[in-house]
Formats: sequence, C-alpha cells, structure tokens
Amino acid sequence: MKRLVIRTGVRWKISIAIASVGALIALALSLIVHNATRVSMLDNARDAQMSRLRMAQIWYESAKDKGPRAHDVKVNDPTLPKELQRLMQQKRRGTLVQEPDSGPPQIWAAVPLADGSVLSSRVPFAGRSATILRDLDRALIIGSVSVVFGGSALGVLIGGQLSRRLRRAAAAAAEVAEGNTDVRVLNAISGVVRDETDELAHAIDALTDALQARIDAERRVTADIAHELRTPVTGLLTAAELLPPGRPTELVRDRAQAMRTLVEDVLEVARLDGASERAELQEVALGEFVTRRIAIFGQDVSVQVVHDSWVSTDPRRLERILFNLLSNAVKYGKAPIEVTVEGRVVRVRDHGPGFPEALLREGPSRFRTGASDRAGTGHGLGLTIASGQARVLGARLTFRNAAPAGPSSPADEPAAAGGAVAVLWLPEHAPTATGSFPVLRLGS
Repeated sequence: MKRLVIRTGVRWKISIAIASVGALIALALSLIVHNATRVSMLDNARDAQMSRLRMAQIWYESAKDKGPRAHDVKVNDPTLPKELQRLMQQKRRGTLVQEPDSGPPQIWAAVPLADGSVLSSRVPFAGRSATILRDLDRALIIGSVSVVFGGSALGVLIGGQLSRRLRRAAAAAAEVAEGNTDVRVLNAISGVVRDETDELAHAIDALTDALQARIDAERRVTADIAHELRTPVTGLLTAAELLPPGRPTELVRDRAQAMRTLVEDVLEVARLDGASERAELQEVALGEFVTRRIAIFGQDVSVQVVHDSWVSTDPRRLERILFNLLSNAVKYGKAPIEVTVEGRVVRVRDHGPGFPEALLREGPSRFRTGASDRAGTGHGLGLTIASGQARVLGARLTFRNAAPAGPSSPADEPAAAGGAVAVLWLPEHAPTATGSFPVLRLGS
C-alpha cells in the first residue's frame, strides 16, 4: 500500500506552528481575562445590590408604611432562591448570582427583618455592565485574531529566510553532484546570522572535499596503471604478431588485443573524468552522418531518418557515442536493432531483455556489466564512455526500457516486444567555453 506523502515548505510549517501556538495562547488568555472580568463585575454588582437593599431595609424598618417603594424590592418573595432562603433561616444576609437557561444573569440580594420577614431584590445583570463585557469580548477577539495573523506573518518571514538558505544549499549541493566541485555550500548560504544551517553546510563541504580527494586519488591511480600498462601491452601485441600461425596464436592475439582495448578505454575514461576534454565542433547533417557511420559499423542495423537536421558537434566524439551504443545493443540485446534520427535526437533500440534496473536508477557505472540475464562479458566501460563523451558535447544521453507491445504501450513506441532504448539529445546550440575549433561545414 502506497503511503500518503504531503509535501510542504519549511516556511509554512513554521508559520502554522507559530500561528497555532499564538492562537492557543490568545485563546487561553482571552478566556482567563473574560472570566476574571466577569467575576469581578458580578462581585461589584452583588455588593451594589446589597448596598441598595440595606438602604431599603433602613427605610422599611423606620417607615410607618411597610410597603417597599422600589419596584425591585419585595417582602417575602416566593421566588427567592433556596440558597438565600437557608441563609434567611440562619438570620444572615446574602447575595446570589442566578444563571437562567436563557437571558442575562440575575443578581439577588436578601436580608432578614426584625419581624421575621425577608426583604429581597432582584435585578438583571445587563445594561452598562453587559455592554462593557461585550466590548471586552470584542476587543479580545480582535486582539487574538491580530496575534494569529501577526504570528503567521512572522512565521512566514522566519521560515522564508530559512527556506531560502536551505534551497540555496540544495542548489549548491546539486551543482556539486553534477561535478562542479568548485561550488561551496557554505558560501552559497553565507549571511550575517549564523545557525545550524551553516554547520550543515560546513559538514557537506567537508564531505565533498573528502570524497573529491578520494575520487581524484582513484582516478590518478587508474590512469597511472593504465598508462604504465600501455607500453608492455603494445609490446605484447607486437610480439604476438611474430608467432607462427595457429589456434594458440589467434587466442594470444585476441587476448592481447582485448587487453589493449581495455587499457585504451580506461585511459579515455580517466581523461573524461578529468574534465579536460574539449569538443572540436563541425556542422554535420545528422541523418546522413549516422547512416554512413552505421554502414561502416558492418552490423545488421536498420536506420530510419524521420527528419534530418544540421547540428554543430564533434564528429569523432559523436561517432564514438554511436559505436558504443550499437556495440552494447549487439552484445547484450537482440535483433532487430533500430536507429532512428529525428531532428537532433538519435534513438538506438534493441529487442533484448533491456537495461538492468541499477543502470536505469544510477546511470552507467564502470566495470559493471549489468544483470545476470545478459551475456556477462565486457568491462562496463562502453556506456560510461558514451555518457562522458555526451557531456563533452553538451548533449544528454538517457536510458530506458521499452514497454512490451499492447494496449498500454506509449504511442511513440514501435509495436514489438520490449528492449533497451538509448536516446541521445544533441543541444540546439554548440557548447560554449569549450575551447572548440572554429565551425566548419562538411560537404554533403
């Protein structure tokens, strides 16, 4: 079962976190302030109600007419709450806030009289007090909303700065991964404020330097070994030519030639890894060029030129790429092998088992020939050299497996079984800053 993944930016995560914390704090403070203010106002209302009732008690006990003069003051009110009734039985005065199911709270006050009667009054908690409380609630709501939006804006600013630093670090790391080892992540994100991001960048730069030093050392060792083997292998191949004819002589010559080819390939890989190669550009008609070179290749390969075009490229390197792709198709694939030229794109397809998954994920790797279902011969340098030469040309070389024929097959795939497909995308413009020779036009 595929796991659901939600992608979001750091700035929005920080903004949401700050806004959530601000909202919780604002809500808690608003409730505390509202309740404290309401309790204080109710206490003041109860004290005021008791003061009024005491004055009414004094008037009632001193007047000859025992009727209450205030409309909210009653004697022996049958609706007097039970809590106040119990206080009156104890000859104690008191106040009470009664919360009805609907309407404003009711403020009760009651005092016992000398004749055993109970003088009480009831007024609603409304008017100016309720207005003040509503205004306070409105101010708290506005303040809480302002805090939430202000926290969100602050989170966007803080998160945006962090996000930009991380994006610059990721971009710099991507450049390093593409081979530009002069880029430093720490320089890309440098600023006035230093934080953990700078520590991460410093660690990445240190790791890059260590890996680059190790890779350079391995390249030097490989190149030195191949260079040292070049002379004795050439001598061995020359000596093999002097042996008398026979099957053993043929075997020695074949192995010596294979060793020489391997040494030359290793030296070529070392030169490509050193990024010192430069393209010698010429303008060629791509369709005609590919057709002629495949004819020289001498294998049963079909060529289809859908659309021819002139390209500015290095013919020698383009031929090397094409031959390596065809050799790989002949060695590991199955017939028919098809080459298609369409504009600036060259496709080489076989109908074998396809490229191994490791190559599709990671790209060509030297001395790795692929899955066990292939022939298992070779040294894994052909596609590595082809990819390196494509980089020198400013081109892009991609690898994929063709889908088997069926209803779900892509429209641009031929109706046949699967197979390996290598696609060379030549650039629209010639590579710059390569030290190339002036452009020459070849005759057709």
